[in-house]
Amino acid sequence: MTKRTPAKHKIDRRMGENIWGRPKSPVNRRDTGPGQHGQRRKGKLSDFGIQLRAKQKLKGYYGDLTEKQFRRIFAEAERQKGDTGENLIGLLERRLDAIVYRAKFVATIFAARQFVNHGHITVNDQRVNIPSYRVRENDRIEIRSRSKQLTLVLEAVQLPERDVPDYLNVDHSKMTATLLRTPMLSDVPYPVQMEPNLVVEFYAKN
Repeated sequence: MTKRTPAKHKIDRRMGENIWGRPKSPVNRRDTGPGQHGQRRKGKLSDFGIQLRAKQKLKGYYGDLTEKQFRRIFAEAERQKGDTGENLIGLLERRLDAIVYRAKFVATIFAARQFVNHGHITVNDQRVNIPSYRVRENDRIEIRSRSKQLTLVLEAVQLPERDVPDYLNVDHSKMTATLLRTPMLSDVPYPVQMEPNLVVEFYAKN
């Protein structure tokens, strides 16, 4: 499993939203912010603050990516044809750890990163242990034979709190997943509103 559970809850509290839709998120129980003075009224965010929050939320959702990692992905999205915000979402969703999470092979994005890192996943029958590996359309992702009966996998498959999106073809009896197409923002089942357009505005000004 992952050691990032405290960090995961910390991100939820910092954002003030249950960004993964998890039933144990602390923001499900508290309406106030963290700390002794959490009940004080929060000031209205500036445009910069709104854009920064949108960036932090998206970075946090995909496993609290570093600024360097996220900026590199954004730069690639900018170079591609089409809408930069949509390109950004497509690139983030094609990360191997994101695919493993979306396929419900593990319970959290943090567990997905660790699961890939520990060599439990193959792509087109080749072992891949790099969470940021870019999955291509029609690539076949599979849990290695010796890992298919791990408790965390069997429990994750049964989680009722999220469904597998339709841009993935997943067979839980064989523990395989295929990326059918690169998703658009409207295809991705975020539990909260993500605003990649604000991320584009943030980087355009900073």
